[in-house]
Amino acid sequence: MIPIRLISLAAALFLQVGVAFPAEDKDSPAKGPNILFIMSDDHTTQAIGAYGGRLAGLGATPNIDALAAGGMRFERVFCHNAICTPSRASILTGQYSQTNGVLDLGGRIPPSRQFLPLEMRKLGYETAMVGKWHLKEEPAAFDFYCVLPGQGKYHDPDFRVRGDQPWPKNVIKRKGQHSSDAITDLGLAWLRDQRDKSKPFFLMHHFKAPHDMFSHAERYALWLEETTIPEPPNLFDRPDGSKGSRGLGSGVRKDAPWFLGRRLGISPELREPAYAKACYQEYLKRYLRCVKGVDDNVKRLIEQLRQSGELDNTLIVYTGDQGFFLGEHDLMDKRWMYEEAMRMPFIVHWPGEVPSQAVNDWLINNTDFAPTLLEVAGGKAPEVMQGRSFAAALRGKPKPADWRKSTYYRYWMHLAHRLAVPAHFGIRSDRHKLIFFYGCTPDGKQPTPVAWEFYDLEKDPSEMTNRYADPAYAAVIAGMKKELRETRVRLGETDEKYPAIQRIIEAHWND
Repeated sequence: MIPIRLISLAAALFLQVGVAFPAEDKDSPAKGPNILFIMSDDHTTQAIGAYGGRLAGLGATPNIDALAAGGMRFERVFCHNAICTPSRASILTGQYSQTNGVLDLGGRIPPSRQFLPLEMRKLGYETAMVGKWHLKEEPAAFDFYCVLPGQGKYHDPDFRVRGDQPWPKNVIKRKGQHSSDAITDLGLAWLRDQRDKSKPFFLMHHFKAPHDMFSHAERYALWLEETTIPEPPNLFDRPDGSKGSRGLGSGVRKDAPWFLGRRLGISPELREPAYAKACYQEYLKRYLRCVKGVDDNVKRLIEQLRQSGELDNTLIVYTGDQGFFLGEHDLMDKRWMYEEAMRMPFIVHWPGEVPSQAVNDWLINNTDFAPTLLEVAGGKAPEVMQGRSFAAALRGKPKPADWRKSTYYRYWMHLAHRLAVPAHFGIRSDRHKLIFFYGCTPDGKQPTPVAWEFYDLEKDPSEMTNRYADPAYAAVIAGMKKELRETRVRLGETDEKYPAIQRIIEAHWND
């Protein structure tokens, strides 16, 4: 693993030689900062150089790393439901899933509840949403939108736009383009020519990449061809003592429920572990080639801001809609409450406001994004938002004494997908994690066992040993159970609408 300090130094060198952000004339009129919110799909911290993971030395993200070197890298940012649609709904509303109603991939947020752009417009911002939307309803709360239908296509993408026909009938096509390039072209066109430049802007620029199944632009076909991608130490190992994940979820071996090797064209003649290793290599190379395409397009956005003289007055956020497993725990995809899926990258670059090469360790989740951006813009979160602003952290101020001590997680779908992940909930504190796999669907079916898992993240950061039955942790677990119950009540997560789930929870709470 490459030390983060060396990565930050390398990124700082990029700043000096022109990959990023020369100084600008500061004589422009005073106004609220522009906000560029860049979000990729499934881009995990392991695949960002600035986070110093095993893939950092591959050089996939020099421009994102430069943002971190010139700003702040957040170490403890988490989603509360690690799939695309619920995470996006929480970012847009500042609410948890049960409150905003988006529990799974079928959820939707109507324009009247698209709170973040509605509040930004009240503050005088020109607002735009470009790229992956994935919330079904028209993004009508934005002044401008140009969004992919559903998940969208990697190549020759279509985009839904505002026009003379009702949503979603107005469509433009970008033939001959990869989605990352097309989305950036559209975002750049809005920045240059289509907005009211008398106002500060709020642009949500959302890449489809690197969502699987990965399909990169042709220019990356040979990148990493001769490289052996480092494997995680637990490529073949689920957590010891885990009943929640045993035999479920995705993986790289022939018998994994996702059958990933077939989808990648791995020869069935290979025996294990050669088959699994070949599957891992192909999957990671496809993923990282898509990441490289995102990073190159981030550079284009930054260059436009530099050329227009707006870089120094623009807060740039780079994040992913959740984390992603890249072989850790013998898993691919996301959904589980384990760190790789729950943890989100979050990097902020804001010249003159956010100190360079800063690192933050506050416990933050994605319901906090909207309140924070609204405070930066000069407003405050409406009462309907459940998250809390961490704008003070951006300026390096101390963490408030009453800041949260744990963050809540809830995955709802329960085996309703080929990846076979059981529904579960839990809390993560600074040091510990408690997970409850409740094994019950809303209609009362119980296809998987009820199971508790507990991890000491200080002693076991890879979450490889379930300590729930260890008497040494009995007092900690009892305290976290109490906090978990209180958190569920406070957030309105009590399952009163789902009595079958409620009965299972109460029957097994003291197991």
